[in-house]
Amino acid sequence: MTDPNEEPKIIVDDDWKDQVQKEKAAAEELEESEPLQQELPPASISMLVTTLSTQALASMGYIPDPNGQPMTNLPMAKHFVDTIAILEEKTKGNLSEEEESLLNDTLHQLRMAFVNASGAPTPEPGKGKSTIELP
Repeated sequence: MTDPNEEPKIIVDDDWKDQVQKEKAAAEELEESEPLQQELPPASISMLVTTLSTQALASMGYIPDPNGQPMTNLPMAKHFVDTIAILEEKTKGNLSEEEESLLNDTLHQLRMAFVNASGAPTPEPGKGKSTIELP
């Protein structure tokens, strides 16, 4: 046991200072080695259509979630397809030929993908207008 008359000794541990400096240097080195954040592309109709169509395809189960599992949410997919259709309707006459073509083609492809994902029969070509209603 310790002697009650003995004065307590203060032990100074200088190793922690070295350790903190090493950790700080390692953190700074890691920051420098990380790639710079990717710059966002400029806002455009094509970027908007691409974003919405990607969300629609993910909602149809064609693109897996981060865990690698496809998640199907057809009402959400329909919402994204309808949003693109409204965008097409409201911008008619104000788009370049390329933008208009992108919207038309994307909508057609998404509608066909939706029919396929919902399990509804695909209309036969040349048989007139489809009678399939989207849910």
